[in-house]
Amino acid sequence: MAEPEKSKRVAGAVTLLGEGSARGNIPSFIVMDVMRAAQAQEAAGRSVIHMEVGQPGTPAPKAARLAAMRALESSTLGYTMALGEDALRKRIAQLYRDWYGLDIAPQRVVVTTGSSAAFVLAFLAMFDAHDAVALPSPGYPCYRHILHALGQRPVVIETGPSGGWMPSAEDIARACGRDHIKGLLIASPANPTGTMIAPEQLAELARLCTERGVQLISDEIYHGLTYGARAETALRFSEEAIVVNSFSKYFSMTGWRLGWMVVPERLVRAIERLAQNLYIAPPAIAQAAALGAFDGMDELEANRSVYAENRAFLLEALPRAGFGTFAPPDGAFYLYCDVSHMTNDATAFAKAMLEEAGVAATPGVDFDAERGHRYLRFCYAGTTADMAEAARRLQAWSQARRQR
Repeated sequence: MAEPEKSKRVAGAVTLLGEGSARGNIPSFIVMDVMRAAQAQEAAGRSVIHMEVGQPGTPAPKAARLAAMRALESSTLGYTMALGEDALRKRIAQLYRDWYGLDIAPQRVVVTTGSSAAFVLAFLAMFDAHDAVALPSPGYPCYRHILHALGQRPVVIETGPSGGWMPSAEDIARACGRDHIKGLLIASPANPTGTMIAPEQLAELARLCTERGVQLISDEIYHGLTYGARAETALRFSEEAIVVNSFSKYFSMTGWRLGWMVVPERLVRAIERLAQNLYIAPPAIAQAAALGAFDGMDELEANRSVYAENRAFLLEALPRAGFGTFAPPDGAFYLYCDVSHMTNDATAFAKAMLEEAGVAATPGVDFDAERGHRYLRFCYAGTTADMAEAARRLQAWSQARRQR
């Protein structure tokens, strides 16, 4: 008798052993693919203006780098506690007093290996396999990719200009009834749009989540990077919310891979057990640098002023190159641009723009599978000189395209 075929059936197809699990069969993070293509252009000797990756063009603040140097000289830099160094957790709690006037117990602060680890820990702590979690679209693609990899189910909530690119309480109430969601993840300021949710709307969503037993997760990674009203934290409206933040954006420390979250007391021990087993501890050198970064706030505010200058410049310059319709860029450092009058294939358009104009941007399909073919995301966190050069190249490229 023949031995039964060792295979697994996934979505109607047979996957033989050796091809990997269904959990690994998730889409790529397209922005990283664009960055690789841009680096290949540079390796071939071409000049590229990087507007594809959402990261500051500045290094960690000087105070952070000095703190890291001191740690290298004086510490073994071994494992820390799984939840992070107590001194750093206390300093993060102080930030909530400084920025929002809130008293957050340091015991509720969890330091993580980037905000990416925070999302993994939050999803594992709160949701079982097949649980549904509502996500706005367009939105950061890794939310849904991580949920898929964990065997959970992302439920996409379409947003648009009429709602300020944010989900409404009615949207979430429908998702509760139709999809039986267990969680809601929102981001403000949002990636890719740069839009922000009004405090009263955030309060309404928090209240609805409490009433329906839905776990609210608030991605606040772009807090500190706003150009009008300050962003509000979900912690003001809900003690049960999970808030995720990071040292990557405002603190200009993307490569240091350090984030944090504030969680309800009831989840601290569960998240600690998960962190112990999945990550052991966040990186010690990055924690030392992060603690020092709080002494570099003047430098960080100067960085934000550069982003504000870049934003104002591009809002005036890009329309002259045909890029004139944006989501309201209230915060972060992105312009989410409608290019449907130029193309119905933003991926091919971005590829041509990189190869012919030397400007890298991210196609909207990374953030919105259904409508993203009409959009590009530009990141303006580079130097003002680079933004001016990008605008010059795009104007020349657009003119050449029109003359073909």
